[in-house]
Amino acid sequence: MTEPSTAGGPEGGRQDGAPDQDAVLRTWCTELAQALGLEIDVDIDAVLGLAGVAAHSVVRPAAPLTTYLVGYAAGLAATSADAELGPEAETPGQIALRLAKAHGTAGTEG
Repeated sequence: MTEPSTAGGPEGGRQDGAPDQDAVLRTWCTELAQALGLEIDVDIDAVLGLAGVAAHSVVRPAAPLTTYLVGYAAGLAATSADAELGPEAETPGQIALRLAKAHGTAGTEG
C-alpha cells in the first residue's frame, strides 16, 4: 500500500485533493489573529513544538494548556513595566519547555 503524496498539488493542496496542513494552519492563524485584533507573526513550528513536548512529557491534554499559559504569560510580560528583564532571562516559552522536559524525565533515572 502506498502513502498519499503530500507534494504540492493544485492550488497548494496535496495531490490527493486534501488541503496542505501547513497552509491551513497559516491561514487559520492569520484569520484568528485578525479576529482577535492581534498584529503578530506567530512561529507556528515553535508553538507546535512546545505543544508536542508537553503532550509527550506530561500528558496529551497538557499541550493546549501549556501553550495557553505561555501565551498568557507572554502577554502579561509584554504589558508589564517589569518586561525589561534582560537578554539572559528565560521567556515563558523557554520556562515551559524546560519544565515539560524535566517532567518527562522525572522518575526515569535509575
